[in-house]
Amino acid sequence: MGGLALVFSGQGMQHPQMLPWLDERRVVDLPGWRQALEDPAWAARNANAQPLLTALSLAAWQDLAPLLPRPEAVAGYSVGELAAFAAAGVFDAQTARALAVQRAAAMDRCPAGGLVAVSGLAPDTVTALCAATNCSIAIENGFDAVVLGGPRDALAAMQSRAEQAGAHCTPLRVEVPSHTPAMQPAAEAFATLLAGLPLRAPTLPLFSNTSGERLWNALQAADALAAQIARTVQWAACMDQIHARRVTCVLEIGPGAALARLWNQRHPDVPARSVDEFRSVTAIADWAIRQIV
Repeated sequence: MGGLALVFSGQGMQHPQMLPWLDERRVVDLPGWRQALEDPAWAARNANAQPLLTALSLAAWQDLAPLLPRPEAVAGYSVGELAAFAAAGVFDAQTARALAVQRAAAMDRCPAGGLVAVSGLAPDTVTALCAATNCSIAIENGFDAVVLGGPRDALAAMQSRAEQAGAHCTPLRVEVPSHTPAMQPAAEAFATLLAGLPLRAPTLPLFSNTSGERLWNALQAADALAAQIARTVQWAACMDQIHARRVTCVLEIGPGAALARLWNQRHPDVPARSVDEFRSVTAIADWAIRQIV
């Protein structure tokens, strides 16, 4: 089939210098956001990070879209689904930004906690670790790469045990245990909110981050977008479904390059880059087009 795949970044990799080619004024809802991100506490708050990342990703895609061919696959990682669904036509950018504010508020009403990325442990070891420490698997990134969520004290105990077992652990800049059962009230509240909106069927091939499956209509889109708040993100499965479409390159839209790295580790035959690695819009487009033609 060939062509371009888009993956939209999640929360946790935001930094003041992200997307240096993007005019700060393009994110009109949060003036001075680059300076604000210099405060780690501000950057970690859902109420700040989720609306900013959604607006930032959509502004970046708006700049890039005229220079690139129609994407053959679109997916979002965690909160990145809001931008992905907007890019795929389920709702417009303004709605995505408003949903980001409401999603963050619903999640902040749930018990506090966090997320820690863990790599280097076999799945059985991770399962035992979760059972012993009251943590849950929030994200499946690969065979030995997961993100675990839970209360702060549980995560501290888990990290100590994991590192003793030889794992590499990285706490993420989030304040709630996203994608775990603790977030079920937020998922239900968000589902009620989405039920009142006039969502549309995707106009681009759109994939759910909780199942990896393609979403064909507005009802499926709404169900997937709400469920992912309290359900494990199956990112490895999502990458496999996109790869099965025989895309020729993957472009990560958002800060950092975590998704591009995960893709390149899992599917090295298809190159992936993040827009955060480039200094200009034209350089991004030139790279992507070279991979496609």
